[in-house]
Amino acid sequence: MPVTTTPPVPNAESRPLPPYRALLAVDAKDFTGLPAVQHAAVSELIPELVDDALERADLHALRDAKRFPASTGDGIVFGFDPVHLPFVLAPFLGVLDGVLGAYNHQEVGPRIRLRASVHVGPLPDGGSRGDGNGMPRNDVHRLLDSRPVKAILADSSEHVTHLAAIISDRVHEEVVLGGYTALHPDRCLEVPATVDGKNFAQRAWLYVPSPSSGLLRAGVPAREEPAVPPAEPAAAPQQPQRRYEGNSQQVTEGAAVMGDIGGDFTYTGRSTTSTTSTTSTGYHGTNQHWGGGDNVSGDKHVDGNRT
Repeated sequence: MPVTTTPPVPNAESRPLPPYRALLAVDAKDFTGLPAVQHAAVSELIPELVDDALERADLHALRDAKRFPASTGDGIVFGFDPVHLPFVLAPFLGVLDGVLGAYNHQEVGPRIRLRASVHVGPLPDGGSRGDGNGMPRNDVHRLLDSRPVKAILADSSEHVTHLAAIISDRVHEEVVLGGYTALHPDRCLEVPATVDGKNFAQRAWLYVPSPSSGLLRAGVPAREEPAVPPAEPAAAPQQPQRRYEGNSQQVTEGAAVMGDIGGDFTYTGRSTTSTTSTTSTGYHGTNQHWGGGDNVSGDKHVDGNRT
């Protein structure tokens, strides 16, 4: 059969931009570690859990209008009309976390914990076999495989945290910061999304519907708390620096905490830089709010004067 398809030459002429399509991809943690006999069943189970969550989140229209859906073996990916993006971020991601938790608490079959990535961009969607293929599709899979979202799921409690989501900067800016979704910006943590062995580095945002204490161990190197300078030269002597002895940890991204924490935890990350052979991008941290209690922004001081 003769070859009739010829790829277009980039920038040779102007052509219509493909329609914008939102993308959702999910991937199961430790799928390859499961016994081979369970692989097929888990591959079928994941889209069932996603569809159940779409139903419970009142996204029936989205469930029935997926564009170019595909199985990845240990997960799924599909496109959809961007009009649904605000509702995918909230309530769907939180509902999916609850559906996974309910399934995992049945104590039957393997525990299913998922990573999810959400992105948007122009993709062909005209009824051909090439529909859904393009840079946004590549990026949504890179985000799904990026170090921060894998680390967050690995370092959290399997009994509490069933889903970790990573949101592209474009979706975050246009949907979250734009105020179109019920997901508050303070529930998103800015991260440099990189993939080992791949020329990929983008700013992205983590969202964990049910964070657990293990998340506090992920992150930037622990540093000593600086002493608080007196307000005036004649002020009372400063309090001694507080130190924790007997434990150590070495971390590379996020927040490092030792000791016990109760209530809220807010982390303002320092600027980090992710560099590949062709890309050098600076990222600046922002606030992450977990629950309700004590908020920490920047360096926390212990003399009661300020935080």
